[in-house]
Amino acid sequence: MQKIKEAFLVSPFLVFFLIHSEQVGVGVLGYQRIIAKYAGYDSWISVIIAAVFVHILIWMIYYVLDNGDGDIVNTHKTLFGGFLGNLFNLFLLLYFLLWSITVLRTYIEVIQVWMFPTLSTWKIAAVFLVLTYYVVSSGFRTVAGICFLGVVIPLGLIVLLVYPLEFTHFSNLLPVFDESIKDYMSATKNMMLSYLGFETLLVFYPFIKNAKRSQKFAHHANLFTFMMYLLVTLFSFAFFSEEQLSRNIWATLSMVKIVQVSFVERFDFVFVSMWCLVILPNITLAIWCSSRVAKLMLNIRQHITLIILLAITLAACYYLDTRLKINMLNNYTNKIGFYLAISYIPLLFIMTFIKKHIKKNNKEQASPNT
Repeated sequence: MQKIKEAFLVSPFLVFFLIHSEQVGVGVLGYQRIIAKYAGYDSWISVIIAAVFVHILIWMIYYVLDNGDGDIVNTHKTLFGGFLGNLFNLFLLLYFLLWSITVLRTYIEVIQVWMFPTLSTWKIAAVFLVLTYYVVSSGFRTVAGICFLGVVIPLGLIVLLVYPLEFTHFSNLLPVFDESIKDYMSATKNMMLSYLGFETLLVFYPFIKNAKRSQKFAHHANLFTFMMYLLVTLFSFAFFSEEQLSRNIWATLSMVKIVQVSFVERFDFVFVSMWCLVILPNITLAIWCSSRVAKLMLNIRQHITLIILLAITLAACYYLDTRLKINMLNNYTNKIGFYLAISYIPLLFIMTFIKKHIKKNNKEQASPNT
């Protein structure tokens, strides 16, 4: 693993903000309809099951990196050899690039639907990508700082869930455990997509000071994400009927829409505007991970790979100009992210486990009898 200078490292507690900021993004605005499609109002159970799975996957990632090279690019080459290792690295590079494109284009759609229908896609994308360039080119510590602000500043928006309380009917949640195991698993699969983002840990792990001590903060981040999703899910199910929810693409925004204060007529405009503070860390961390992997693979300056990746992102956002294309993009990204979580990470874990025990047995055989 390439030694990172201490001046570029971040404290272990910042892993909480790095992971949580990447897990909560544009998906929280409308995931309720998708999970309710499979298990109805029992889908809140899938929120719990998915969170448990993610905790296991985070533990696996730490096992791989703690017992490997610490650097995922070198870990791939060590476990799979040069050719296959570079294929895995390329896959990771493209995945994070796809993730950033999906988040940015979906948020731009929210802006166009709820606020500025005539505003050009490329103009909004250009503003975000200029900010992304400034943050990422300033180094990982700046990226971590943006993630910190992206969690702390919008945190007050959770208070808005108090307003719909008078219109909620928690009896909607009854009866409990009324669906089949297959339905719960389908809902869990789709709910896990909302927890994705924790896999960025694979790339930024070497930039954590005393990285092994940061594992508890990673689990705390996932726990906090779970609590937020569970709260939003329960409030949404109590607020909407199943028929209303099935026709509502942006359920969270629809709940916020009823908030009325004397100085703001449409509070959902404020919510969408402030949500850019949540989306920016999503994009910057994903782009940083993608450019970092490209730098280590190609052995060129990260600044050059950053410019190329931002240009690709801008072109992709311009091309994705219809609801059908955006929906297909989200579906493909979600499928790739899901299979990355349930197959790629366990594969790394199994390979690392086998390698560790082979090395241990070789040492025992090589050591003289006492």
